[in-house]
Amino acid sequence: MITAPAPTSQPAPGAAPARWQQLWREAVRDPAELLALLGLPELAGRVSASAEAQFPLRVPRGFVARMRPGDPHDPLLRQVLPLDEEDRLVPGFGLDAVGDLAAGAGTGVIHKYEGRVLLVATGSCAVHCRYCFRRHYPYAEQTAAAGGWREALDYLAGAPDVREVLLSGGDPLSLSTAKLAEFTRELAKLPHIRRLRLHTRLPVVLPERVDAELMAWLGGLPWPVLMVVHANHGNEIDPGVAAALARLRGAGVHLLNQAVLLRGVNDGVEALADLSARLFEAGVLPYYLHQLDRVAGTAHFEVPDEQARALVAALAARLPGYLVPRLVREEPGAPSKTPL
Repeated sequence: MITAPAPTSQPAPGAAPARWQQLWREAVRDPAELLALLGLPELAGRVSASAEAQFPLRVPRGFVARMRPGDPHDPLLRQVLPLDEEDRLVPGFGLDAVGDLAAGAGTGVIHKYEGRVLLVATGSCAVHCRYCFRRHYPYAEQTAAAGGWREALDYLAGAPDVREVLLSGGDPLSLSTAKLAEFTRELAKLPHIRRLRLHTRLPVVLPERVDAELMAWLGGLPWPVLMVVHANHGNEIDPGVAAALARLRGAGVHLLNQAVLLRGVNDGVEALADLSARLFEAGVLPYYLHQLDRVAGTAHFEVPDEQARALVAALAARLPGYLVPRLVREEPGAPSKTPL
């Protein structure tokens, strides 16, 4: 479960917080307020107090502004509202759906795949997605940034076969740019590292995070940088998001998107085709379409494999290949993502 209450970055003493930090702190955290903003008080009876207590609501107001007022089926609202469906116990849905803990190689270090290592940089996120596969992850004990990144860097120094480092979380861009730079200064001392990848939802849910300081850091890195952003529906990409993505491209960052196939959000050909089109217009290539990771509390989002394959086949018949994401599942112990 993500427990960090605020971005793990602080302004210098006496300095005003960055705009993105202030917007983070102003995020909606009360389901009743969210429903009032959208004119949907009738949904209050479906909100799960227990699910909200275990995995609290958090959603930036800019993301709320992209939701359709009065629409109880809005695809963005469905991603963040804690409903009583989360309370159902469903066989096959557990606490560590993708085997992160079994692949742990140190504090916040996950080494599943040959040649690359993932660092759970932080447990903090700007938005709490109800389908999050790490919603039960023990972030309090497993954060790579703790202790000045020392344990993670020591592991990487002793793993000369690793060529690529992935920063994930939580969301690595919830860390201050100074904290990220602290890591990359030390990482640059390891000659076997050839690529840096960031998995982040912040450019989509809080595009203000893509500020001048972040751009300067990204533009000065000594490796090719890939950023895998996360949008599930075309309505998530508004002009502010498109501008943030353009700034990232201007810093030389390669942009990919991974989405999760979610019932009631994007489980239709029209929604998936529109998402691919909007991503491409914003300079982002569709990369993966993940089948749901079967973590407890998320069964109501699951789309059957047969339906998922049919959707992607219909998408492939409609769009050029570069706009069709690969349908995959992450399976514990597998050497790579499993194509479906």
